[in-house]
Amino acid sequence: MKKVEAVFRPGKLEDVRGALDTLERIGMTVFEVKGHGIQGGLTQHWRGEEYHVSLVPKVMVMAVVHDHEVQETIETIASVARTGVMGDGKIFVAPTEQALRIRTGESGPQAI
Repeated sequence: MKKVEAVFRPGKLEDVRGALDTLERIGMTVFEVKGHGIQGGLTQHWRGEEYHVSLVPKVMVMAVVHDHEVQETIETIASVARTGVMGDGKIFVAPTEQALRIRTGESGPQAI
């Protein structure tokens, strides 16, 4: 099992969610987060004043998938979340040692 964490623009959430729903096997958790990458934040103008926003609003989707589903999952997220502009986000993949479905007690790959 692998945990896939994708951080991307909030405006892309519904598109990503819809695309993952078409895979028909992925549950997900969504977090509203703030952060910055290489761009280091944003400089914006409001009422003639310039100000710097160092932590940019993003969305993080977390899903635990079977090993053979990882590549399709990250390709799906990347293709839908990509705008081609700096700040599109990142996808991280990490091993997941254990999962437990609380309701039934199922564990391991059966729990996801």
